[in-house]
Amino acid sequence: METVKLGIVGFGFMGHCDADMMSTFDDSEIKLVAVADTNPEQLKDAPEGVETYNSIEEMLEKADINTVMVSTPNPSHPEMVKKAAAAKKNVICEKPAAMSVALFDEMVAACKENGVLFTVHQQRRWDKDYRIMKEVYDKNMVGDMYVIKSQLYGFNGNMHDWHVYPEMGGGMLYDWGVHLIDQMLDMVKSEIVSLYADVRNVINENVDDYFNIIMKFKNGVTAEIELGTYYLTPKRAWFIGGNKGSAIIDGFNGEGKIVRTAHLLENVPGKITMTAAGPTRSFGPAAPGLLQEEALPEVDVNHRNYFEHFVKAFNKEEEVVIKPEQVRRVLCVMDAVRESAKTGKAIAFEA
Repeated sequence: METVKLGIVGFGFMGHCDADMMSTFDDSEIKLVAVADTNPEQLKDAPEGVETYNSIEEMLEKADINTVMVSTPNPSHPEMVKKAAAAKKNVICEKPAAMSVALFDEMVAACKENGVLFTVHQQRRWDKDYRIMKEVYDKNMVGDMYVIKSQLYGFNGNMHDWHVYPEMGGGMLYDWGVHLIDQMLDMVKSEIVSLYADVRNVINENVDDYFNIIMKFKNGVTAEIELGTYYLTPKRAWFIGGNKGSAIIDGFNGEGKIVRTAHLLENVPGKITMTAAGPTRSFGPAAPGLLQEEALPEVDVNHRNYFEHFVKAFNKEEEVVIKPEQVRRVLCVMDAVRESAKTGKAIAFEA
């Protein structure tokens, strides 16, 4: 097995996170050889034994590497990817890969022209909560499914660092949105018939901090993705509804359950139930024993799995998991989200 000899360009927050991940691998699998950053301060705490450079050009010229991880701010991704590809280095790019589909197409073309691997670090396909719900979906564990909801709410509404600048790709659609959309498209492998979105700047003047995206798929599933940084009720939740039960998750660790009914009602009961909202027959409390709970499937996943797959792709044992065409589709969806939010109309998409 050939070793992935890695150089990271951009040694800020994500660059450091990526370096920490590399420390979990044996040098025979992935060896972090070098890091590069135009800010010398960022290089002061580089891991022991790792070479440091002040530019990608210097790193490409001097470091013994075969792969470059691009962890620079969003607008610089195309330039960095093209330079790495021109030097015949394989490329892993942080997300969002590009700020437009056209720029992304140029990046893909440059890597193809130079015969190098190109993939994007969509590591949240290995989030535990997502993988559990994907298992529920893939195995039809709640029957024929009609709705999937993915929700992420926070309380620290202000953006941070360069995320406050639109020209830098700031805002939550570029940040978490690209992951949440990628998860949904990876789960529901069907054409999108229509898309409607609401994107808002709730407490941030220049960048979005709330969005709600509704996608109707050709296979009959309606998916809703909602994120708000200023909900003041921190939460990560999933819901999948089917004709044989519901699957619920509350939290990144995947706590939740599958709920079914012991039997279906042949008719609405004749007895009226009095509730705080008045009399009802359809929405009163469930009779004892009617609702039955089951455990969610167990999964064993870690963000490290992303790089384990890359090592195999690097050694031609499998294809890259995060394929450029999948990344491109996410960027196209993000364009449709912005158009729908701007016009207030649903967008016919892939129909």
